[in-house]
Amino acid sequence: MTINRARVENGGLILFLAAITIALILVVSSFLGALLWAALAALLFQPLFQRFLARWPDRRNLAAALTLLVIAVAVVIPALVVTSLVVEQAAGVYAQMRDGQIDFARYFQQVHDALPLRLQNMLDGFGFNSFERAQARISEAVSNSVSVIASRALAIGANAAAFLLAFGVGLYVTYFLLRDGERIGPAIVRALPLEQGVAKRLAERFVTVVRATIKGSGLVALAQGALGAVTFSIVGLPAALLWGMLMAIAALLPAIGPAIIWGPVAIYLLATGAIWQAAVVVGSGVLVIGLADNVLRPMLVGRDTGIPDWLVLVTTLGGIELMGLSGIVVGPLAGALFMTGWKIMTEERVGHAI
Repeated sequence: MTINRARVENGGLILFLAAITIALILVVSSFLGALLWAALAALLFQPLFQRFLARWPDRRNLAAALTLLVIAVAVVIPALVVTSLVVEQAAGVYAQMRDGQIDFARYFQQVHDALPLRLQNMLDGFGFNSFERAQARISEAVSNSVSVIASRALAIGANAAAFLLAFGVGLYVTYFLLRDGERIGPAIVRALPLEQGVAKRLAERFVTVVRATIKGSGLVALAQGALGAVTFSIVGLPAALLWGMLMAIAALLPAIGPAIIWGPVAIYLLATGAIWQAAVVVGSGVLVIGLADNVLRPMLVGRDTGIPDWLVLVTTLGGIELMGLSGIVVGPLAGALFMTGWKIMTEERVGHAI
């Protein structure tokens, strides 16, 4: 009787915890993105906080405040400035498209006409025989993409109060996560309904993947995007910062990378007779932008993250589709924890580590 009562009580506690957890998620759903990035920032800048704390051992509040100040000056303010410039350039490109100053259909026609005749016939055989229709579709797709960026910019302006509120909440939570992270992290690990060894391995994997994604993929992508923006500016491409930002986003994808941005640009320049500009773009893409990943990534985090490139690609794309910008971290994290969980399960079954 006592055993049955204990099972009922434990079952009731589990149901209560599940229900109250779901309720809490619903309550803070408007701030989930801010809370996620607050946790990531606290995790990433924890070593800096520890340095400040070593200098002032009895002043955790001061150490957390100084770390938050560094985050604001080194990350937040530059990000806001770059974002405003990118939005401004996107709005300018959209206005030029609307006024007819930029005609993507004419550009694609120039590329098509510059191709060898055999290749043109091959493309026509794949359904591009009515190229005007393909032009219209491509032009419409690009126009819609740029108009979405412009509309999102207007939406951000219209919802400035909500954005500032979420931003303030994120900074506020980051401060406390920095200050109390040493206690919060182990407490969460102890509370997980898992064997402690398994819980610790999952937590370590979580920290490794988050730091690898942000410090490795994120910083390398920003470096490649900056190099792309400089390259496009040198060859005289309009809205170079906008294309550089698109290259930074593309650089988050392994195997594909920034080549999906600079490749078509080089093809267009070559097809329109801009030979030296195309050569500069190709040379920079292969020798500078392409090698940045090989040089910077091992310096930042190394390559031993344990996630295959194909899984990083799929989970990053899926994460972005599901959660937007936050999916860049959440996607690979889900893939890494999936692999780690099944590896632990296999080790438990065979009785030894793999």
